Amino acid sequence: MRSAIILFMCGRYRLSRRKQLVEEYFDSPSSEEDWVPRYNVAPTQPVPVIGQNPKEPIRELSMMRWGLIPSWAEDASAAAKMINARSATAAGKPAFRDALRFRRCLVPAARILRVVADGESEAAVLLRSQRRGTVRVRRIVGPLEEPERQWVKSCSILTTTPNAVTSAIHDRMPVILDPDSYDLWLDPGMKDTSAASELLRPCDARLMRCYPVSTRINHVANDDEECSRPVEIANAQNRLFT
Repeated sequence: MRSAIILFMCGRYRLSRRKQLVEEYFDSPSSEEDWVPRYNVAPTQPVPVIGQNPKEPIRELSMMRWGLIPSWAEDASAAAKMINARSATAAGKPAFRDALRFRRCLVPAARILRVVADGESEAAVLLRSQRRGTVRVRRIVGPLEEPERQWVKSCSILTTTPNAVTSAIHDRMPVILDPDSYDLWLDPGMKDTSAASELLRPCDARLMRCYPVSTRINHVANDDEECSRPVEIANAQNRLFT
């Protein structure tokens, strides 16, 4: 896993690495079934995350719904509105503060996919980085089809101010955590949200690159390698990348 990044705001991401490689890189064994390569992961879908066991110093991989569901929600409809959270204000938001303090995790991903537009034309872009990103996780009680209720695991992606690469696309970017900070970020004993927030800085722009890809990512049903291959763009779209 030479390159990985967390998902970009309001977009998609790619996770083409198999479960075994993710487990080996993060040293996070799991009982989850293997997954097929994904090239267009979308909000509200189940995604793999890396967390630390609260009782033992071991990492664990599990599947969670992308889109945090607040503890007071009666159903999962709120998840689509909470796929991202601003790192500067999350500690003060009722929906996110406990997750930031007690349930921090990592989301492995291979590339960011996002559609950008200037009012006249649109183009999809792909961003790559040499680092992994971070995510906050919240467990909530939600209704099932049966009378019983069970814990539903859900997560949200932290965002921060953009760097020189992402500022041309959006005024926010995902937090991409330095690998040296993984242990501190995942440590359940570290409950100081101010210290945790210090880790949530923009990624070094020199470690990233951006290029246009197909707008096929607009459609969730499209989930193949063509979603992130470089494409030629029309002249009208050039201004989105200059």
